[in-house]
Formats: sequence, C-alpha cells, structure tokens
Amino acid sequence: MATIEEQAPAATMPHDLSPWGMFMAADWVVKAVMIGLALTSVFTWTVFLAKSIEIARLKRRLRRDLAGFRRAPSLGAAKARHALGAGLAEEARAELALSADALDKEGVKERVAAALSRLEAGFARRLTHGMGLLASVGATAPFVGLFGTVWGIMNSFIGISRANTTNLAVVAPGIAEALLATALGLAAAIPAVLMYNHFTRQVAGVKALAADMSSITLRLVSRDLDRGAGTGARALAAE
Repeated sequence: MATIEEQAPAATMPHDLSPWGMFMAADWVVKAVMIGLALTSVFTWTVFLAKSIEIARLKRRLRRDLAGFRRAPSLGAAKARHALGAGLAEEARAELALSADALDKEGVKERVAAALSRLEAGFARRLTHGMGLLASVGATAPFVGLFGTVWGIMNSFIGISRANTTNLAVVAPGIAEALLATALGLAAAIPAVLMYNHFTRQVAGVKALAADMSSITLRLVSRDLDRGAGTGARALAAE
C-alpha cells in the first residue's frame, strides 16, 4: 500500500500528457498561440499544393508553346496556348503595326524587345504570389512558438511559487505544455522554409522558359523583318 508521500505527487499529475491533453490544460494565451500556429501550418500546406499544381501546369504549357514557337517559320505562324506565349506574340504584332512605316529595322527590334521585357517582368511578378506567406511563416513561426513557451513557463513558475513546492510532478506538466508551443512553431516553420527554397528553384526554371520564349519571339520578328523590311512589318500587322 502506497504511503501518503507517494500518493501526493501522483495526485498532482495530470490525467492526460498527450499533445491534446497538454493543449487543453494550457493557459489561454498558449492555446491561442498553438491554434494560430496550427492554422498557419494548414495555410502553408495549402499554398504548397496550389503552387505546385500551378507551376507544373505552367511548365507543361510553356514547354509546349516553346516547341511550337521554335518550329514556326514566322511570327504569324506561331500559335500559343498559354497566356504568356499569346501575349508575347500579340505584343510583338502590335508594335510591328505601330512601326509599319518605320525604315530602321534595329529600332523596331529594340521596341519589340522592350515590350517583351515588360510582359516577361509582369509574368515573373505573378509567379511569386503566395511565396511571401511561406517566407513570413518560416521567419516568424519559431518566435511565435517561443513566445508561447516563455508565457507558459512564466505561468509555471508562478504556480510553483504559489504551491510553495519544487516537486517535479508540479513543475513538469506546465513546462511540457509550454514547450509544445515551440514544437508547433518549428513544425510550421521548417516545412515553410523548405517549400520556399523549393519554389524559388521552380520559379527560376519557369522564368528561364519565359525568357527563352521571349527570345524566340524576338527572333521570329527579326526573321520576318529581314525578309521584307517595311513590307514584312505591314504584312505582319495585317495578320
């Protein structure tokens, strides 16, 4: 039969030391931190799935358009299924229409190149949508979790002083609840950092495909201009 001294520590131990039990026993501030970190982790994985699907589709369509542009004998014959390819071809045709009476082919090429660069830069900006959230989560989630841990440990020490005891059975549960906030912060931050680095590499690859398509579009413009100078520009503008 256990003595009174052996029964006292057992009476102070919480019934559930699982993550859910520690969450339910935590202070309301620590609970708010944990809930915020859990929701942040859900948003992070949602961005990961959406961005992965978006980039995979972009790469597939851009590669298809790039192959079509390479086989096209002229700008008028170049057909694109993705908005970027269609936009590059349309922008080139619009500039050629405005420059139909131009005599300087190099000037026309420079203006077309400037227009294509503007489209390419806008496309690159749109590619990074959602990546700011990943960077923010990776940078701030550990500190948010640390705040919850500091708050929980502070409350644990206050409870220790009020109970006037240093019994491990009294101290350990509160500290474990507080450390759970740091664990959730790291669980949210580490995947976010890995996802951000992964998408940085993927976006760089898509930007390279966009740059190749812009370069080939300019090559088609140059080819058509060299075939007929001003006459070629008028023919392109009429297409």
